Amino acid sequence: MNSPKTAAGVKLGVLLPTRGIIMSQESPTDAGLIFEMARVAEEAGVDSLWVGDSLTAKPRLEPLTTLAAVAARTERVRLGTAVLLAALRHPALLAQTLASLDVISGGRAVLAVGAGGAFNEAQKQEWRIAGVKPSQRGGRLEEVMDIVKALGTGRAVSYEGRHFRMENASMRPTPAQKDGVPVLFACHLRAGREAQFRRAAQLGDGYISISEPPREFAEVGERVSAYAVEYGRDHRAMERVFYMTVNLNADPSAAQAEADRYIRTYYGVNIWRDLWGPWGRPDALVESIRQYANAGATTVIVRFASFNPMGQLETFLEEVAPRIGRPA
Repeated sequence: MNSPKTAAGVKLGVLLPTRGIIMSQESPTDAGLIFEMARVAEEAGVDSLWVGDSLTAKPRLEPLTTLAAVAARTERVRLGTAVLLAALRHPALLAQTLASLDVISGGRAVLAVGAGGAFNEAQKQEWRIAGVKPSQRGGRLEEVMDIVKALGTGRAVSYEGRHFRMENASMRPTPAQKDGVPVLFACHLRAGREAQFRRAAQLGDGYISISEPPREFAEVGERVSAYAVEYGRDHRAMERVFYMTVNLNADPSAAQAEADRYIRTYYGVNIWRDLWGPWGRPDALVESIRQYANAGATTVIVRFASFNPMGQLETFLEEVAPRIGRPA
């Protein structure tokens, strides 16, 4: 890539395999793959690096400490969560950790958050372990982010909510970024919950979506935009992120087979089978990224459904990234 932002206006991000190294090693003692992928991606001009989050349902390296370590080994790339289950955390602790990451990284942090799932017993148990009722995760998320944003200003905060109460609380450090760490809210059209679109429009600096075809991603933007008007906000100024799961291979059937194995290992079941991808040749991924850009995405994140993520990254950087922004 010649520039972190392509001529088409869409930026490219890469998910680092913080769960992948757990899947390949029951108790990993070496995070070198994470750091090497971060180095290679930054040198190639990728705009951002991202990590996922889970406590016990999908074990992985803790996201914010991992990003702090990546920050110490990089200079330019933005560093984000895709997505953080903020409702698992106390807002004061999250505010301090997030601000510390932003200071350590020189103002490169971005926080994508979501209410998370409680669709199976493992996910429900994850919330119970953290002392959170699964049914309260949406409301708790809103309060957590209200407080985190307020504490990030450095001013004293008093708050009276359903889940959290605090009086005359202040926090140091504050984020390095003048307006605080940008916050993106997860929005999924198929989730069927209208609150997510309102939440993004009212509280977010943007939104992030996953596993939806381009036309549905465009509809997510329309829903958020409608609420943004109500809150006097400009949807066009928001960051609009799509997160896609891919496998690159000259043989599409081999790509499909590996992706199936990976996703089943990752989740325990191959969920959303028809919504992942593309699998196979780089041409298909180039076209898919262009479609999401045309549907309104300002950033596209790729996660490699592969047990060889470095090989996938190298193929992506050689055969996909340089072509984004060129005429079809």
